[in-house]
Amino acid sequence: MSDNDEGLDASELDEELDELEDELEEELDTEAEEADPTDDEQPAPEAEEADEAEPDDTEDATEAADEDSEAEEAPVLDEDVMPDDEADLLIPVEDYLAAGVHIGTQQKTKSMERFIHRVRTDGLYVLDVSQTDSRIRTAASFLANYNPEQILVASSRQYGRFPAEKFADAVGARARTGRFIPGTLTNPDYEGYIEPDVVVVTDPIGDSQAVKEAITVGIPVIAMCDSNNTTSNVDLVVPTNNKGRKALSVIYWLLANETLDRRGAEPAYALEDFETEL
Repeated sequence: MSDNDEGLDASELDEELDELEDELEEELDTEAEEADPTDDEQPAPEAEEADEAEPDDTEDATEAADEDSEAEEAPVLDEDVMPDDEADLLIPVEDYLAAGVHIGTQQKTKSMERFIHRVRTDGLYVLDVSQTDSRIRTAASFLANYNPEQILVASSRQYGRFPAEKFADAVGARARTGRFIPGTLTNPDYEGYIEPDVVVVTDPIGDSQAVKEAITVGIPVIAMCDSNNTTSNVDLVVPTNNKGRKALSVIYWLLANETLDRRGAEPAYALEDFETEL
């Protein structure tokens, strides 16, 4: 089968998934704030493991993870989110908490177990913020070794598009947001064909086409992964809530500033520059 034939099928599927994810994220982005973290002393239930997280899991993951709303409540800042309370972080742990970076889904994969700190009594997995922080630094050091124009960032998620584009603008990378056109990395005859040296994606599920093509042509992949992601095709995992508006803004902001810092440039961006407007 040729690249063009393969692209037609993938295009139709990606378009349907893109529309579904946008609808779900708009309708369900207040669910995570309704979860009560004060029940932590009660025995935590065993959550079902999943070897793979299929695109159909998007609804559950979005309901569990996205804590943004137009009428935002005061964030709960007393979460147990990492083993070492004295860890040296890029930003105060309270800022990670306020953005909901630590809030996973009600599903986990075996490949993400090592990044999960605990499970709450409501079934939501809590990601280890200290590992998130450490992986941002590692990713920045990795990206700083590349020619900026040879970095590609892809994001199909609604709340990942603006911060991904802002990240690309800040570090001089290229961005492909929204639906990833099949053949972008694999079909030289396609008008939009590019040959980057590294790809950054917001979600291996939503950005599966970009990941698939990067693997096909041997390009390393850095991915922001939630508790329900599989990481077999990811070279560098940044564990985070990859569905929330504020969480993605914080991650892309930190990644941009840390990449600039490792290049010897002065980080000049504030978090507000990366926040998607409601």
